[in-house]
Amino acid sequence: MAKTAKKRRGLAVKQELDLPVRLGQTVEVEITGLNHEGAGVGRVDGYTLFVQGALAGERVRARVEHVKKSYGFAALLDVIEASPHRAQPPCPVFDRCGGCSLQHLAYEEQLRHKQQIVKDNLRRIGGFPVEGEGAVVVHPTIGMSDPWRYRNKAQVPIGEENGALVGGFYAERSHEIVDMDECLIQHPANDEAVAAVKRIAARLGIPPYDEVRHTGLLRHVVAKVGARTGEVMVVLVTTEDFIPQREMLIESIRAQVPGVTSIVQNVNPEKTNVIFGKKTVTLWGSDVIYDYIGPIKFAISARSFYQVNPVQTEVLYNKTLEYAGATGTETVIDAYCGIGTISLFLAQKSRHVYGVEIVPEAIADANRNAELNGIANVTFETGPAEVVIPAWKDQGIRPDVIVVDPPRKGCDEALLTTILQMKPQRVVYVSCNPSTLARDLKVLAELYEVKEVQPVDMFPHTGHVESVALLVRRGAEN
Repeated sequence: MAKTAKKRRGLAVKQELDLPVRLGQTVEVEITGLNHEGAGVGRVDGYTLFVQGALAGERVRARVEHVKKSYGFAALLDVIEASPHRAQPPCPVFDRCGGCSLQHLAYEEQLRHKQQIVKDNLRRIGGFPVEGEGAVVVHPTIGMSDPWRYRNKAQVPIGEENGALVGGFYAERSHEIVDMDECLIQHPANDEAVAAVKRIAARLGIPPYDEVRHTGLLRHVVAKVGARTGEVMVVLVTTEDFIPQREMLIESIRAQVPGVTSIVQNVNPEKTNVIFGKKTVTLWGSDVIYDYIGPIKFAISARSFYQVNPVQTEVLYNKTLEYAGATGTETVIDAYCGIGTISLFLAQKSRHVYGVEIVPEAIADANRNAELNGIANVTFETGPAEVVIPAWKDQGIRPDVIVVDPPRKGCDEALLTTILQMKPQRVVYVSCNPSTLARDLKVLAELYEVKEVQPVDMFPHTGHVESVALLVRRGAEN
């Protein structure tokens, strides 16, 4: 009863909204910009509408599909006046898949858009000037010469449609699987691996997962490839330990997936949209595959985080190394160090690097990667950065540089306070979210001057942009 009453109140509120548009209405909209997800932004009598597939400078017809008090969403019906930057998406399922939202925008314009997104967030959220004298320099986005087939990891949900096993990516804003065997931003080895597993599982009668009923066995197929080594890992995410015809499944994957060196099972029995469960076992081959970023070799396990675009990762890390200003005498702290990717890069030109990460498995991988490369001037510790770093301070460790590479939610507030207390000469902030970057830089600006920000296109044809910012303590030598 309570849920029904709440739903009725929600409907009543919607009906009371005095909006210039209504659900189902067809409207003509002038598109003035793109949001951070790549949707066109337009206004009808001052009311903001987001239209996926529309581009800045276009006039379009769209159908209103969802409304809130201050903004709504509309589906693109047709383009009345097209942008000169509109491109023909090469992907056959572009209009249904929610993966790449910017294939219809010429690549050079994508790069300009991502630079502008960073600028807009710095100005709007951080309060930083980005034009004129005293402005934070936001450089043009560094793109790729070939912005296709760059992803070294595919995470493909498996389901059932009309009695047949399907696997692909989710349609935008839904959990409807768009069945596909080829993705134009995936490394071809990942496509081959996923397509092979789908065929084999269907032939062997392995039941696909039904997330509504929480039945079936095979939830996801995860494929990883070492771009420089060619090694392939196949991860089967299942609802339980037992796999029918397991040995036949393993032998078939070995026979049909070129380059496979690791077949792993992860068990996730929970009713959740989180991909991985807690239990991971190697069914055949190695526990890891290997790849390189620059000269550094990395062991990549089934659940370890590793940047998905190895070409642009090297660009990003070289810029991080440049901003750190390391000459061989510096002490560096790498917060959110993960499996040690940035730490080991920095160790090449630092006296000592201290890395901290809250995930124990990641620290185990980081130590393994340091040993793998014979790098001794690194120390890794498990725990929250805002707890471990002050403990290091108590031990007499005084960093010249602190590097942060937080998740999308940005830095923990306590970590920002710790940085301000430790007062390193430089802070290098690697960000995958321009809004939390701007928010955190505003806090650090109490003591630091934000010198410059370099956007890097880690995810071509999507709305995401990675950036690295250089902060120098006021009064410190540049």
